Amino acid sequence: MRQDETANEAMLEKINEMYDKKRHIELGGGDQRIQAQHDKGKLTARERIQLLVDTDTFVELYAFAQSRGDVSAPGEGVVTGYGKIHGRLVYIFAQDFTVYGGALGETHAQKIAKVMDLAAKNGAPIIGLNDSGGARIQEGVVSLDGYGHIFYRNSIYSGVIPQISVIMGPCAGGAVYSPAITDFVFMVEKTSQMFITGPKVIESVTGERITSEELGGANVHASTSGNAHFTSSSEPAALEEVRRLIPYLPQNNEQKPPSQETNDSRDWVEELLDAVPIEGTKVYDVRKVIELIVDQGDFMEVHASFAKNIVVGFGRINGESVGIIANQPKVMAGGLDINSADKLSRFIRFCDCFNIPLITFEDVTGFFPGIKQEHGGIIRHGAKILYAYSEATVPKITVITRKAYGGAYVALNSKAIGADVVYAWPNAEIAVMGPEGAANIIFAKEINQSEDPVATRATKIQEYREQFANPYIAASNGMVDDVIDPRETRKKLIESLEMLRNKKEPRPSKKHGNIPL
Repeated sequence: MRQDETANEAMLEKINEMYDKKRHIELGGGDQRIQAQHDKGKLTARERIQLLVDTDTFVELYAFAQSRGDVSAPGEGVVTGYGKIHGRLVYIFAQDFTVYGGALGETHAQKIAKVMDLAAKNGAPIIGLNDSGGARIQEGVVSLDGYGHIFYRNSIYSGVIPQISVIMGPCAGGAVYSPAITDFVFMVEKTSQMFITGPKVIESVTGERITSEELGGANVHASTSGNAHFTSSSEPAALEEVRRLIPYLPQNNEQKPPSQETNDSRDWVEELLDAVPIEGTKVYDVRKVIELIVDQGDFMEVHASFAKNIVVGFGRINGESVGIIANQPKVMAGGLDINSADKLSRFIRFCDCFNIPLITFEDVTGFFPGIKQEHGGIIRHGAKILYAYSEATVPKITVITRKAYGGAYVALNSKAIGADVVYAWPNAEIAVMGPEGAANIIFAKEINQSEDPVATRATKIQEYREQFANPYIAASNGMVDDVIDPRETRKKLIESLEMLRNKKEPRPSKKHGNIPL
């Protein structure tokens, strides 16, 4: 009996020792550094995880890992594990700025790589909470090698599992390339930055003076560089946005996004009659059209501040997750330029990777003209749109709400490049160019020789519009499947998505194509 008691006491001592070690690891850099993190308006790695996942679902992995006997870095500056968001499995790593400033070393990188491998093996999203001063200089080149292992996995697992990056502090140097490869990047205003070289280096090399926020803050990357897809005013708000995004996505590329029950039974939307002005020169906000069509008006826009002439994002139609693309007439008349081409092409490819049907609302005058656009490579960038739509095998539906002119009409999911269904509203103008420009070319002689050129031009514009720029010519040639009442757009989309639910579209066997990057 005494031997048993002695054995129990010995075991309890070992257990207490284990708990002490875990508490030490959970404290990270200690109370003082945790307070310093809070003073900057930032949460700790563990606090962030608890806000991100469902209550009491996080399970930590590799907590005792340490690099070559370095006991001064609890947890190696990164917390890794898995949990659940809305009841669905996700894998997580969260860099701990209280330990060596979250700097990445050999073992730190190994922890991240291991949890990424687990995510891929088990077919679940990986979410990285980035807050790091960069490579751990003390470890030299092995820290750079660690970045390489992460980049490799970002690339290989792209299109296999959703990858999400949340920038919650500094992210500099080589560290920025991992988020850049991932599918979505979230940033927090005023407390997160991304840049290859910091302000001090830039000043020493080029003489330019700039702050960290001006160089690589959330607003810069959301509106100018396009590196950030979402921005939030606080860390809790950013993590809540991640939680909002997850239900739109499948766990992996072999699944479809989860359906949700909906009480939105509308199949006739009267407000759509007033949502789009019939006059082609009048502007409107296409987001109102989208919100009138999706379930409960709930639309999660992606890249809202970048290339505003195109709108992309996620919604649900009859409970099914869809990716939505729409020209924005109130910005650049909805024309396509270099940045919007990149934005919508990558969104198309993401949706295709993860079996999310695509719906395109088209009201486009064409590709945006100008020397800057031509010299900047609008041909190459615009070709990405054609490539992305053509390559995609998910259900693809287009609704032409007003204008569809020239090469932009072809590029925006026309029948010729693989649209499954194309609808047009009765006011749609589908033509090589707008009636005004076409009349000037076709009827130039008659207009110039007329006694009243202005009146003749107006007559010829209307003649061209009636004879050529209407949806019935395209419909008669099989380029439009149906001309519909705008009010029944939601009903038609529900029917089409149901019809296309089991769509399969084989492609020629190949290693991969060569998209014009």
